Amino acid sequence: MGPVSELRSKVDHTAAILTERRVAVVVNTHSRRGRHRYPEAVALLRARGFQPLALHAVVNPKRLRETLESALDAKPDLLIVGGGDGTLSAAVKHVAHRDVALGVLPLGTTNNFARSLGLPLDLAGAVDVFRTGKVADIDLGMADDRAFANLASFGVSVEVAGTVRPWLKRLLGRAAYPLTAVSILPGHRPFRAYITVDGRRHELLTHQLNIANGRFHGGWQVASDISIDNGTLVAYQLGSGKRLRLLVETMFRATTGRWRSLAGGPFVTGREMFLETDPPMAADVDGEVRLRTPLTLRTVPNGLRVMVTPDFTDN
Repeated sequence: MGPVSELRSKVDHTAAILTERRVAVVVNTHSRRGRHRYPEAVALLRARGFQPLALHAVVNPKRLRETLESALDAKPDLLIVGGGDGTLSAAVKHVAHRDVALGVLPLGTTNNFARSLGLPLDLAGAVDVFRTGKVADIDLGMADDRAFANLASFGVSVEVAGTVRPWLKRLLGRAAYPLTAVSILPGHRPFRAYITVDGRRHELLTHQLNIANGRFHGGWQVASDISIDNGTLVAYQLGSGKRLRLLVETMFRATTGRWRSLAGGPFVTGREMFLETDPPMAADVDGEVRLRTPLTLRTVPNGLRVMVTPDFTDN
C-alpha cells in the first residue's frame, strides 16, 4: 500500500484533473482485452487532450507492481489503469491513502470494480469520465493486512479461478465462470464457516462464501441496495451445503438478474468480520489466492480516491 499523504479536497482534486490533465497510464496487456485495446485507449486519451506523463504497457504481469510505482513517480493527479479486476486490485494497493485518484479502463472479463462504481464498460465512455467526471472517495477493503477493492471469496470460486480456461473466458466472457463451476461442483465438499460480527457468531454450511466490499461478483449484482461506499462489508453464501441448490440459485440469479435486498436476503453485514472455516481454506482476494482462513476482514471508509461519473453518489 502506498504511503499516507496529505490529501487536497475532492473539489480541488477534480479541478486539477479536469484542467491540468496530469495523468499516468498503466495497461496490463495480459488482460482479456488489454493487448488489443491498448493502442485504442492511448489514441482516445490523446484525442481528448491528455498527454500522459508516463505510459506503460505491462507485458510481464510480474512487473505490474514496480510499473505502477514507476508511473506514480511521475506525480500524476490521476493514475489510469487498464485491465481486469486483479490488475485494478493491485493498483488499489498503491493508490490507497495517496493524493492521487484511480481512473479505470475496464478491460477484463467481469469488470466487477468498474460495475460497482457505475462506470461505462465501453472504452470511449470510460475515457470520457476522465474529462467530465469527479473525484470520489470510496471504501477500501482489508483482508488481514491485504487491501482489496471488491471481494474476498471462499469455496468453489477459488477452484474456478484456478481452473477456468483463458480461451473460454475470451469466447464466453463472464459466462465462463458458472460453466466451469458446473464441472467442478460434483467433486466439491461443503465446508462450515463461522463469521463473528459485533460479538455475534454466525454459522453456516455451504459450498461458496463471499464477503463483498463492492456491488458485483462475477459480473452480476450482489444485492439491489449494496454499496461500495457505505463503510460496510456484506457476507453471503450462494446456495447451501447442497450442490444442486448452489447451482440452481447461481444460474437463476445470473439469467434473471433478480437480486435480493440486504434487508430480506441471507446476508451478514458489518464494518469488521472475523472468519473461521472448517477446514481452513484459501481465500481469493480480488483474483489473488494467497491468504488462508482464519482471517479478519474490515473496511477503511474513504480509503481510496477514484474518478467516477458526475452522478455517482459519494457518501
